[in-house]
Amino acid sequence: MKTRQLHELAQQLRVDSVRAADAAASGHPTSSMSAADLMAVLLAHHLRYDFDRPGHPGNDRFVLSKGHASPLLYAAYKAAGAINETELLTFRKLGSRLEGHPTPRRLPWVETATGSLGQGLPVGVGIATAGKRLDHTGYRVWVLCGDSELAEGSVWEAAEHAGHEHLDNLILMVDVNRLGQRGPTRHGHDLDAYARRFKAFDWRTVEVDGHDVEAIDQAFTEAESATGRPTVILARTLKGKGVSSVENREGMHGKPLPDAQEAVAELGGVRDLRVEVRQPPAARTLHAVQSGHLDLPRYEIGDTIATRDAYGQALAALGTARGDIVAIDGEVGDSTRAEYFAKEHPERYFECYIAEQLMVGVAVGMATRGWVPYASTFAAFLTRAHDFIRMASISGSGINLVGSHAGCSIGEDGPSQMGLEDLAMFRSAYGSTVLYPCDANQTARLVAAMAPLEGIRYLRTSRGKTPVIYGPTEEFPVGGSKVLRASSKDRLTIVAAGVTVHEALKAADHLAEQDIPVRVVDLYSVKPVDQATLLEAAERTGCLLTVEDHREEGGLGDAILDAFVDGRPVPRLVRLAVRTMPGSATPAEQLHAAGIDAESIAAAARLLVEQAVVR
Repeated sequence: MKTRQLHELAQQLRVDSVRAADAAASGHPTSSMSAADLMAVLLAHHLRYDFDRPGHPGNDRFVLSKGHASPLLYAAYKAAGAINETELLTFRKLGSRLEGHPTPRRLPWVETATGSLGQGLPVGVGIATAGKRLDHTGYRVWVLCGDSELAEGSVWEAAEHAGHEHLDNLILMVDVNRLGQRGPTRHGHDLDAYARRFKAFDWRTVEVDGHDVEAIDQAFTEAESATGRPTVILARTLKGKGVSSVENREGMHGKPLPDAQEAVAELGGVRDLRVEVRQPPAARTLHAVQSGHLDLPRYEIGDTIATRDAYGQALAALGTARGDIVAIDGEVGDSTRAEYFAKEHPERYFECYIAEQLMVGVAVGMATRGWVPYASTFAAFLTRAHDFIRMASISGSGINLVGSHAGCSIGEDGPSQMGLEDLAMFRSAYGSTVLYPCDANQTARLVAAMAPLEGIRYLRTSRGKTPVIYGPTEEFPVGGSKVLRASSKDRLTIVAAGVTVHEALKAADHLAEQDIPVRVVDLYSVKPVDQATLLEAAERTGCLLTVEDHREEGGLGDAILDAFVDGRPVPRLVRLAVRTMPGSATPAEQLHAAGIDAESIAAAARLLVEQAVVR
């Protein structure tokens, strides 16, 4: 397109953004209007994309980090012929694919759900890393973000990482329109303030007038030819550009224009330009899934092995059997044992350092390209990335997250290192799977079982060594459990997972010596739970005693309640959990102080029997 046509396309994108928001009586047209020139030039001259084949391995990838500017994205889809006029005007309506913030669950051209600001660049870094180090198909990754979100720390985690990794296939466009939601941004139109920051992280910076389509076109061309460094285009723009009643004015964020008809007229009226988007170059398939023999590690019953060790060894074995497995870690691979994978498959291991938000974002980005990521750090530190996990679930992203050093049983390190809220966090994620193995063979099987699942998958591992109680051929279906002690005379059921399984077994043996038979259930699948086993246990014993190395809120006890739905009566439920604030002590002392060791479990069971509240 020539300059005049690019200008007309930009005006069309503005008009359609205004019209979509007006039809919905809500939305963010002014945030869309500021970036319309950037989008017009990208769509017409630089993006290489086959809208009929969104999975084409050679397609460039586009991430709209400022997801509230969705009217602009949908206007671009219309200009490219991906959607029509009728659908454009269904924006934000019930049943429409055009949601207030775009998600890949609805639209095949959307890479990741956005709208929680500061996440587009980390995901873009993940996609670009896959492109540069794994896919080798030459696609570029374009990310459009707003200036307001540059206040988010996750942006700078991603910026530093991109510079360190020399991601020259990554191009960031920053719509510096000066105005945030409630007023001016921190740096306003000071492009140099942003440039200094990106330069410090070894980015190539280009400052342009964001409404000069020729300057934008030249900047994009320069970015495409850059080598060795990522490029950021810092574009000075005006919010609400083109409509005098809202242009560069405060108080107009997130609102349809006061008079859409008048605004459309001021912008030159409705247009119906069509863009022939450049086709991607021919490219080989991203990667073939290697399906060799899976030879999981095997452990002998009676050995003592930390489940974190079994995780690392099983992941390395899985990586040998499947070429699409990648491992990502937060600079604690020697503790999570992700280092075992790194030694076996260094080309598929990615170090994100101490940046958990970035780590999850990178995992999401890689998953969009068909890779199967396992990202690991301490369970406690994954809470820092909760919003990224939440947004990944909205995307329908298939990622595996592994938290080690869970619970107070880690010992002397103290509460800052103890994951005591992680089960609750992951259980609350939409469509998630939550697994908590108690021994090495169970861990190895579950590591493999996670790979083909959909959605967020979480595996909780332990620091200390625990006895191997299952044979290497034992099966552990997701959604299952194991009944480890049972008789027709059981007085109650102890339900445990992870480290507390071993404490529960010791307690059961002590109670048996006192003629108090109890059932013991290893609920290794915390979500989904084994409804049938729990219902049977409740029916036969009348009381469930849960024991967990986790806070009471949202953990194992609450998970068990998921089994009692559809009007099924809830049995007597007594919970043992970490209710105090731990200090530094040995693992055994920690478990005892929290009241979740064998002695405490046995005491609680005896008290229930004495109180005649169980059969």
